[in-house]
Amino acid sequence: AVTSNISASGLVTTENTANYSFKIGGLVKHIYVEEGHFFKKGQLLAALDETEISAGLNQTDLNVKKYERDYTRANNLYKDSVYTLEQLQNTKTGLDIARKQKDAVAFNARYAKIYAAADGFVSQKIANEGEVVGPGSPILAINETSHNNNYLLKIGLTDKEWASVKIDQKATVILDGYPDQNFDAVVFRKSQSADAALGSFQVELKLDMKNSKPAVGMFGKAEIHANTAQDLITIPYDALIEADGNKAFVFLVENNKVRRQPVTIYKFENKIVYIKDGLE
Repeated sequence: AVTSNISASGLVTTENTANYSFKIGGLVKHIYVEEGHFFKKGQLLAALDETEISAGLNQTDLNVKKYERDYTRANNLYKDSVYTLEQLQNTKTGLDIARKQKDAVAFNARYAKIYAAADGFVSQKIANEGEVVGPGSPILAINETSHNNNYLLKIGLTDKEWASVKIDQKATVILDGYPDQNFDAVVFRKSQSADAALGSFQVELKLDMKNSKPAVGMFGKAEIHANTAQDLITIPYDALIEADGNKAFVFLVENNKVRRQPVTIYKFENKIVYIKDGLE
């Protein structure tokens, strides 16, 4: 019986990657982490200079107070029948708009700081302190890591290999950084389209790293274990007469007579040929 394991190689990544950015533009005052630093969920990672933001908040606050005074005055004048109902309602609308503007500025001010949405590490620091950045400009590229089970090995397979691999199929991985260790892995995700640049079909293996923390981009080799074993007949390489692709002929002896028999080759290994069918 022969198991047809699939061998492939690829690079370590994590399950979730993201670009962290500020919702508003401004001057970057502090970036509290460097490339390679690990951080915890909720940790403050970066902040904008708040001089301009505070001025904007104060401005909207003063605007609301001005409209509150206008509305109080208009209400009194309406009671004295000096203002019409429409004039009173227009003043109330002005007050409502001013309050909404204050809420919007206060909401944006909260996003002048970047907090970690999950445990992870910084894979790339894109901006630096002192830079002026626009709204949504990437500041930090991060990889999420939760309980050390978020590490993946991204490998490329041929179309036939991709079709034969199933989700949760077991694999063994050796990483360049840990040459003496074998890590258990399972097939986690299969891409539904070929990678145009690489010309292969991407499959992600989830690694059980135990207590090790590999670097993103580390090279690894994977052996995906076949779920089924095939019973095959083996013959010496010299026994083949003609071979064309996976088709070949061998001589069989029957009743003291020799005849040519077509066979299908499964694979070659050293000087042995595994025959798929024809010699049953």
